[in-house]
Amino acid sequence: MRKLSSGLNIELGNATSKVAFEHAKSTYHLREGRQGAIGKQTDGAFSNILLFGHERIGIASDGVGTKIELAERTGIFDTIGFDLVAMVADDLVTAGFEPSNITNVIDVNHIDQAIINNMMAGFALACTKAGMAITGGEIAELGNRVGGYGTSMHVNWSATAIGYLSEKRSLITGQNIKKDEVVISLKSDGFRSNGFSLIRTIMKDTYGDNWHDAAYDDTTTWGQKLLTPSLIYTPLINELLEEGLPITGIAHITGGGIEDNFSRALKASGMGAVLDNLFQPLGVMQRIQTLGQVSNRDAYTYWNMGNGMLMTVHRDFAKSILAKAQALDYQARIAGKITDSGTIQLENLPTV
Repeated sequence: MRKLSSGLNIELGNATSKVAFEHAKSTYHLREGRQGAIGKQTDGAFSNILLFGHERIGIASDGVGTKIELAERTGIFDTIGFDLVAMVADDLVTAGFEPSNITNVIDVNHIDQAIINNMMAGFALACTKAGMAITGGEIAELGNRVGGYGTSMHVNWSATAIGYLSEKRSLITGQNIKKDEVVISLKSDGFRSNGFSLIRTIMKDTYGDNWHDAAYDDTTTWGQKLLTPSLIYTPLINELLEEGLPITGIAHITGGGIEDNFSRALKASGMGAVLDNLFQPLGVMQRIQTLGQVSNRDAYTYWNMGNGMLMTVHRDFAKSILAKAQALDYQARIAGKITDSGTIQLENLPTV
């Protein structure tokens, strides 16, 4: 197995996020008893809740990270908006919010109107999929403060979204997760928008500087394959919650992998889980893992490995959830069960 050299440090990132969050919490008192007060929620949740009288609003921020380099390398900019929407909408819906509005910031070295047009066209399609309105944005021309690949426009892209918690929905915090509930996994279409620093390192080591042009198969380059847009789970989760299915916990599997993200959903209950029937890694993931000689432990830390979202529910409702997922063209399966161990065990993983 290789010694990872992506430049990322998951533990340091988590520790730094915790420090930043403590500073954020030091301001919560400024809205106590006023509009915009911060509601009670578990630390480490994927989004936060704001109170405006009887209205409960969720807010989440994220970006597409270094996956944007795939767009610069391939010249394909009309799919990356799906990654941006997935990162924030799917964070909001984990707490039960219906994502409603989104604003975005595009930082560039110089403006290329055609590229911006392609980005925003794809962004609008992704928002249509998620049922969200784009209600603001900013294009900032920052010169050499924004780097990237090649000589065309370099770009960083981030967004903030809000969602609404209707009276018929309860905030999902994970506090009600119980032993012997089942864990349902939703299959991913690719790496989503995480782990690309390590992927780029492996690709460059294997194929050289122009690795994006190397053939993945007879019809697709590696650049095109790795640019596969993120599947947006929000439409399915919204349907399940509108039908009143009592989902007790939801985890969006992004940076940090399955254990790190699912532990955030389990934190409030103190429960653990045995995950012995996860979706197998996608073919592209297995090839990357083999090329980079990446251990299972590291692969399941940096990537979703075919599992983009996990939900917990009493087993009596599992059949209904699986049927709804199939009806909406999502792939879902029972991936394991909740235990009282306080730890997450991944079992029956493929051999590298």
